[in-house]
Amino acid sequence: MASRRIEVFFYGLFMDADLLRTNGAHPVDLRSACVPGFALRIGQRATLLQNPDARAYGIVMKLTHVELEQLYSEASVRAYRAEAVLAELTDGSQVPALCFNLLVPPGPEEANSEYAAKLRDLARRLGLPSNYVESIQ
Repeated sequence: MASRRIEVFFYGLFMDADLLRTNGAHPVDLRSACVPGFALRIGQRATLLQNPDARAYGIVMKLTHVELEQLYSEASVRAYRAEAVLAELTDGSQVPALCFNLLVPPGPEEANSEYAAKLRDLARRLGLPSNYVESIQ
């Protein structure tokens, strides 16, 4: 019996399906999406913060629970926790999805310009809105 796949919204470097495949995951059904009510914040890595006036853009895809456990077992992402979001797809439909965020957001002094540059490049390649891509810092 095949493992059940669940919807996941990624907004950081895990939007890159090739990166996920190199980590042993097999993402399927990739779709551009946004999550209203959240803003991107980059410290050492990316996280989303609640902000009623913002939208975070990314990719919704399907992965298994086992694949997610493997992805988030790495030390650099072990502090992320799943929460439920309602992602809006580009066709206007909505899909409930898991989204992984930090419980303790990065402080205002925390930054990672190298990570931000990689994320901007990836967001551009994935065709996310240009004004959003340029806001990634």
